[in-house]
Amino acid sequence: MPASIRITLPGVVRLGFGLSFLLAILLSSACDQPDSYLFTGPTMGTVYNVKVVPVPAQSQREQLAVGIQGTVDRINLLMSTYRDDSELSRFNRSSPGSWFELSAETAEVISLGLTISELTAGSFDMTVGPLVNLWGFGPQTGRDSIPSEADIRAALQLVGYRNIVMRATLPSAVRKSENVYVDLSAIAKGYAVDKVAQFLEAKGVVNYLVEIGGELKARGRKQNGALWQVAIESPGVAGRESHRVLPLANISVATSGDYWNYFEVEGVRYSHTIDPTTGRPVTHNVASVTVLDSSTARADALATAFNVMGTKAGLALANEHNLAVLFIEKGENGFRERSSAAFAPHLQ
Repeated sequence: MPASIRITLPGVVRLGFGLSFLLAILLSSACDQPDSYLFTGPTMGTVYNVKVVPVPAQSQREQLAVGIQGTVDRINLLMSTYRDDSELSRFNRSSPGSWFELSAETAEVISLGLTISELTAGSFDMTVGPLVNLWGFGPQTGRDSIPSEADIRAALQLVGYRNIVMRATLPSAVRKSENVYVDLSAIAKGYAVDKVAQFLEAKGVVNYLVEIGGELKARGRKQNGALWQVAIESPGVAGRESHRVLPLANISVATSGDYWNYFEVEGVRYSHTIDPTTGRPVTHNVASVTVLDSSTARADALATAFNVMGTKAGLALANEHNLAVLFIEKGENGFRERSSAAFAPHLQ
């Protein structure tokens, strides 16, 4: 079994939930690892990889395969913006001002997203889609000019997480404006990882690694007793060298990167990472952000938010709330790390 699982950033990844820029994990094939079993299949425009230890009996293997696929299929059916019949798509077509009843799962994800939006002062915003599209990083990619001030102001009018209101007593939500559009790309894959992990544990699996589109959760250990490990790629290295290997002790990890996808106009680089509060690409020197958390959905959303915020503001918030966050910054002499206090133990 290899010592680690390499994380790479293969540029733009189009997911079933929309456009996302997340790290993808390359798992070695199950046939090379006789002490574990790998379940893999399609979901959300990408693939899931679920590795369990020890190898299940044939009857349990079939049961797990059906359950894993069923779990991710349900999340996709509920939260995809690429399916007109999904619950989220129907919510996005609902009449503004009218309550729309939601499944417990979709309500949970939107509620968590709103919580993280408040925590990060809007750096995470599930309604940012119009700005992403305006700058040429949406489904219709490509841009060779900068949007006008008028276009940016107009798009900003369509963005704002406070235009979504949740009702807890009966899981439901309301859009305050006709033009508000919710996209769960930056949180739903992490949530699907959590739900698959819950399914595995309900079936008695205690040693596993679950990954969807680069977001992952690890529990237990490999057959040899070692912890699962993940290698964070060094940003901007053509040979895809490992920047650092992290052991994963019953924890989730998500990374948001900003070093491959951008465009240039007159020598100025414009990042795909759009700040929902300004309507413009970020200008700081963060190359990637890695977040460790007990919840993969939370780590997924926080990684996006911290990538928007930048190191100074991000570290202040992370230390205030005891969040485990690692920033990799671009510098004149290469890349450097800066981490929150809660992340420090994982660097030993």
